[in-house]
Amino acid sequence: MKSVGIIPLRKGSKGIPGKNKKKLLGRPLYQWVLGEAIHSNLDEVYVFTDDETIIDKIKNDYTWTDKVKVFERSAESATDTASTETGMIELAKAINYDFDFYCLLQATSPLTTSNDINKTLNKVMNEGSDSALTAVNTKRFVWSAAGESLNYNYLKRPRRQDFDGMLMENGAVYVITKQAFLESDNRLGGNIGVVEMSEESLIEIDEPSDWYIIEQLLANRLSKYKRPFTKIKALVLDVDGVFTDGNVYVSGDGELAKSFSLRDGMGLEIARDSGLEIIVMTSENSPIVDQRMNKLKINYYFKGIKDKYSLLTKIGDDMGIKRNEIAYIGDDVNDMANMLSVGWGFAPFNATEEIKHRADFVLHEKGGDKAIREGIEMIFKLNNRVI
Repeated sequence: MKSVGIIPLRKGSKGIPGKNKKKLLGRPLYQWVLGEAIHSNLDEVYVFTDDETIIDKIKNDYTWTDKVKVFERSAESATDTASTETGMIELAKAINYDFDFYCLLQATSPLTTSNDINKTLNKVMNEGSDSALTAVNTKRFVWSAAGESLNYNYLKRPRRQDFDGMLMENGAVYVITKQAFLESDNRLGGNIGVVEMSEESLIEIDEPSDWYIIEQLLANRLSKYKRPFTKIKALVLDVDGVFTDGNVYVSGDGELAKSFSLRDGMGLEIARDSGLEIIVMTSENSPIVDQRMNKLKINYYFKGIKDKYSLLTKIGDDMGIKRNEIAYIGDDVNDMANMLSVGWGFAPFNATEEIKHRADFVLHEKGGDKAIREGIEMIFKLNNRVI
């Protein structure tokens, strides 16, 4: 039984220009839902967009998984007036309805988790529903414009703890069977099931003010991975600004040189000998870095990685290491989500102010000048304090 997800993205956005590519805690907005979809029970996930930049990024940035596909949507399905169903039908026809279950995911709901996706899939796959949607149980008192109370008797106002509330659609996840979709040409049809999500997920990103609320909610959620504190089993490192000072010497022929610290190299050797796994992730592709990683005998070296958060989830699963058992040293915004969610997030002294503000600890040393060595020594001290 095959399940296929679709994440529709439009190039144009009036409320927040470039919304889908705008960075939320260091990750483009669409990556939050896409990353959760990758780690869900979906078999395939299509990013359905008319944005050439995103199309190129999907093709280049997700070679580490065979689950992610990209499909260029037509101009007709990308207009302001086109319905989401128009896009769903367009993709379904393009892939010859090669699915048993069709899942719509919205990038404007970045609080969606893989667990939410799996619960909604299960509602249709195993619980007899023809389709399902996610909703939030809200205990707000609802009124009509005509001044009628719709979900309670205002003469007998209930206490919150005694009030059942009502389910409100949050627009995050929808799943429908192939047959029901063929019959309805809609995201919902037949016997409809409802899956509850957390109350905070009722917020979607439509206006600039929503952005700041969601950013804080996400930061709070990621920080929960840090506890309980346990021994650190792996250290994840960025390259530019961590192994190096963030500068590069170039000529007309391209990159010429980067500067690395020999003391950092010795620190990494000591860390390996102590059983600490070393993982290096960089968004760049540099022959100079390739040579240095080979010299340092870094076995877990991943280059050209733009979605570091999703890849680290996969690596952790593969290695059997939890996020609170990981330390991370990063210097810029593309490291932010990982630094917020691991056991300890370190920033070199010369990191960006935004990262230093989010780090658990700002190192005294600079990137390229013993910051890694200092981070390793701190991990040893922290590990010795854990019983």
